[in-house]
Amino acid sequence: QVLGKVYAVLSDEKQRAVYDETGMVDEDAEALQDGRDWLEYWQLLFKVTVKDIEEFKSTYKNSEEELADVKAAYMDFKGDMDRIMESVLCVDYTDEPRIREIIKRAIDSGEVPSYKAFVKESKQKMTSRRRRAEKEAKEAKKTIDELGLSGENDLEALIKRRGKDREKEMDNFFAQLEAKYGNSAKKGGKKTSAKKRKA
Repeated sequence: QVLGKVYAVLSDEKQRAVYDETGMVDEDAEALQDGRDWLEYWQLLFKVTVKDIEEFKSTYKNSEEELADVKAAYMDFKGDMDRIMESVLCVDYTDEPRIREIIKRAIDSGEVPSYKAFVKESKQKMTSRRRRAEKEAKEAKKTIDELGLSGENDLEALIKRRGKDREKEMDNFFAQLEAKYGNSAKKGGKKTSAKKRKA
């Protein structure tokens, strides 16, 4: 939805001119109300399936690109393995020994400096990171099982499911508002009429 709105503003001359001048967007503008199925539109532009992601992972791991990304993350985060593991693509906790080995070789060859955060990382921090990652992996598997996702359309199914969940949440929110403020308005009306009767 956000990408859709950005695209709509940038591709509409009037909307873009207003945004360039004021930094504001007219949410009620016709350009933002076209009813387009943005999921379908972005999939036409970027045809990505679960299979594509798996294929990318298999070519990315142990590639020159991954090697460069690991070294860059090591430098950017000054050896903080928590942040390195979060930022490098396609890695999970089982990859950590391999990522550590890449960094050690780079330190030994003088390609990157030796940061204390990496060299002297405590076992407690390593264990904590592993436990956190294992917990997240279990939660992810549980979610996948609960949603019954399997096959190439997993991402589409997940996006649609989340969209429906958000719609339900909004419906519940509006129902709560109506119940809360609708009833109090009626009660208020009764109190007013009671006062009038006393007078």
